Amino acid sequence: LEMAGKFVLLYGEIAKEQLMPKNFKFYNPEEHQRIIRALEDGKPQAILCATGRNASLAGGVYPFPLIEDGDFDIPSVYMTEEEGEKLLPHLGNKAILHSHSVRIPGKGYNVVARKGNKGGERVIVTAHIDAKKGTPGAIDNATGVVILLLIADLLSDYEGQNLLEIVAFNGEDYYSAPGQMLYLAHNLSRYERVKFNINIDGAGFKQGKTAFSYYDLSEGLLLKVKAVVDSFPGIKEGDPWYQGDHSIFIQNGIAAIAVSSDWFIEHIDNQDITHTPKDNLDIVSIEKVVEIAMAINQLLR
Repeated sequence: LEMAGKFVLLYGEIAKEQLMPKNFKFYNPEEHQRIIRALEDGKPQAILCATGRNASLAGGVYPFPLIEDGDFDIPSVYMTEEEGEKLLPHLGNKAILHSHSVRIPGKGYNVVARKGNKGGERVIVTAHIDAKKGTPGAIDNATGVVILLLIADLLSDYEGQNLLEIVAFNGEDYYSAPGQMLYLAHNLSRYERVKFNINIDGAGFKQGKTAFSYYDLSEGLLLKVKAVVDSFPGIKEGDPWYQGDHSIFIQNGIAAIAVSSDWFIEHIDNQDITHTPKDNLDIVSIEKVVEIAMAINQLLR
């Protein structure tokens, strides 16, 4: 497409799902990379994106930003499919676009706490502390942070054989996942001593049960985990899902347990809550948050 110096409208099939940032390491389909390369080679003046819904990658917000990448230099704006269709009759005409956007450099931190035998195998419990702009982020992921704090309190007297590591990641909801990348850089050489990861994201939803899903656990560990889970009435085994920080451990050959809400796992492709104002305290069950912390405490002990 001859697009140099023009506004390019992306709509329909090409705008069906959020394009992964070009330097995102954990999931980056070749199809997305081809679209990004074509746009950068074509050098349009700006990109107009008319998107559908894409809950599995962009959360429940509609419309969603098709391109959300601080390493991508072509200005882009986004709108609903309906608004995009109104532009189609005007293709080839001159237009003016006002986009008020700026990059703001910032400094963030991961928070890491350790307890137990420094020479033992590590068990890493994680949750992310950031949220999207425009949402309270109650389920995604304030509940996860609260559970980390509860676990830290419950395990204040822990003297077991493992080294327990609680990690609050900063940056899961942003384009470069900077906290996760920093943690990987600091820990890749020590991963052989990691027993497994427990990641908490999307937990405590008032509807349905809590879901623990399992990834590459040894048979003996899986039996122990299921024995604990079965003793808590509000917790069940859930289907696997990969849109969370447990994936960075799985991709590095480390077993993992993901803790979320069964309702969210079942509706991961069509829910309209996360990344929106609906993700507030009204949808949280405090009892479930406490139950999760109690279960993880028992499991770690």
